[in-house]
Amino acid sequence: MDAPPLRWGVVGTGWIADRFAAALRASTRQQVYAVGSRSREGADRFAARVGAPTAYGSYEALVADPAVDVVYVATPHNHHHPHARLALQAGKAVVVEKPMGLSAAQCRDLHGLAQERGLFLMEAMWSLFLPKFDVVRQLLADGALGDVHAVLADLGEHFGPDHRIWRADLAGGPLMDLGTYPLTMATWVLGAPSQVSAVGTFAADGLNVQAGITLRTARDQLAVLHTTQLGNTPTTATIQGSRATLELAGPFCQPGDLTLRGTDGAVLCWEEEAVGHAALHFQAAEVARRVAHGETGSPLRPLADTVTTMAVMDEVRRQLGIVHAEER
Repeated sequence: MDAPPLRWGVVGTGWIADRFAAALRASTRQQVYAVGSRSREGADRFAARVGAPTAYGSYEALVADPAVDVVYVATPHNHHHPHARLALQAGKAVVVEKPMGLSAAQCRDLHGLAQERGLFLMEAMWSLFLPKFDVVRQLLADGALGDVHAVLADLGEHFGPDHRIWRADLAGGPLMDLGTYPLTMATWVLGAPSQVSAVGTFAADGLNVQAGITLRTARDQLAVLHTTQLGNTPTTATIQGSRATLELAGPFCQPGDLTLRGTDGAVLCWEEEAVGHAALHFQAAEVARRVAHGETGSPLRPLADTVTTMAVMDEVRRQLGIVHAEER
């Protein structure tokens, strides 16, 4: 509530946009001012649902509105790059749903454009803005875990056949929707890996539906990661160090509990109400503070870190033979 109120323009009217708008209304002074959709009818319906006073039947019209302070891009993955580019070219501060693009090259392109224009740009990797992850950040910075040796992370969820995750034309498969969380966790804790190995399984139409990924850093740290859209998994994460192990309860990327287990047998717990996507407001408040102070990014999710994660995803896709429709 202390964050300076900004007028947000929301590009896209899907599931995540709906929850983002609800979180802003419930827990911040931010205003969902305008909504843009491919049709005026869709924009009107969404605006009425979230209480936005302005609706546009095109994304171009939304980003051209001088009253919009910041644009939130919440369209399908394969539209993140062009829609973020559209907003940056219109001179807007931009927050892009994860992943920021389909490749590291797309993320670098947006980064370069934002730097050229002196504009704010950030990937909406909302987990890193939660109070829980601030505790993890402090524990790592303070050396509470000792030397970190490994990260284990899993995220699997069952999706029915009508969900967009099954559509190859929308960059479907678990990697972009789910795998981005374990990969972000690993690269956030360990940094860029020196070695990436990936195996996967595929549906009859060739869509990747499950992946196992291992990373190794130059300091011999390991990450063992798993993601799937075939069923529900524990969705937990573990950071293992020489002095203690930190366990993040599932789903690890959402608000929830932490347990620190020392090698001496000591146990410390952090308890946090599991409010799910109602906590999307934390990243919005961070953006509002940075934009209001004229900054062009956030240290909680620097663009360099976004590019690092996407570069690993590029290598995973290369090894698994995943090629997006836009790349063919």
